[in-house]
Amino acid sequence: MRKPAVFTVVFCLAVPGLVLAAPWEFDPAHTGVHFKVRHLMVSHVRGDFEKFTGMITYDESDVTKSTADITIEAASINTRVAKRDEHLRSPDFLDVAKYPAITFKSKKVEKAGDGRLKVTGDLTIKGVTREAVLDVEGPTPAIKDPQGNTRVGGSATTKINRKDFGLTWQKVLEAGGVTVGDDVDITIDLEIFRKPG
Repeated sequence: MRKPAVFTVVFCLAVPGLVLAAPWEFDPAHTGVHFKVRHLMVSHVRGDFEKFTGMITYDESDVTKSTADITIEAASINTRVAKRDEHLRSPDFLDVAKYPAITFKSKKVEKAGDGRLKVTGDLTIKGVTREAVLDVEGPTPAIKDPQGNTRVGGSATTKINRKDFGLTWQKVLEAGGVTVGDDVDITIDLEIFRKPG
């Protein structure tokens, strides 16, 4: 399984030396993109997208000229419940047969304080494009692991309203409230490493 290139957004935009040619690798045990949404107004359902591709350019002399162009395989959604995942892939939600890709194309990168960035771009889900902002925390200072690899990590967060992207399926409960919340919280956690030499 290819590891999600989307996560390099978090660091290639911020760290000198993390250009595309650098031999950095994802640590699959400590890398992931996650989401959560309200269920029945009392708890959260959490899940992941597992397959990504993308291209990052990093301008070390001017971080605001950096770019990210990411494609997510919509069918790779995984909430650990097969029946629910099938429903999320259906026309009620992502309609992956008609809209197989979710994309993010950056438009602006800004410094947002010490160790923080804001990455603004166009997010397209189910054929609908809206502006989204990633709030980036990190990267951490580089460290050496016991094997001599150099490692950095960090995270990015954003929140979207699913109905803004045409994901409008809903059932109203007899006692009031709804089955699925509108707001979707997204968190990207990343750990990458570079082997010595």
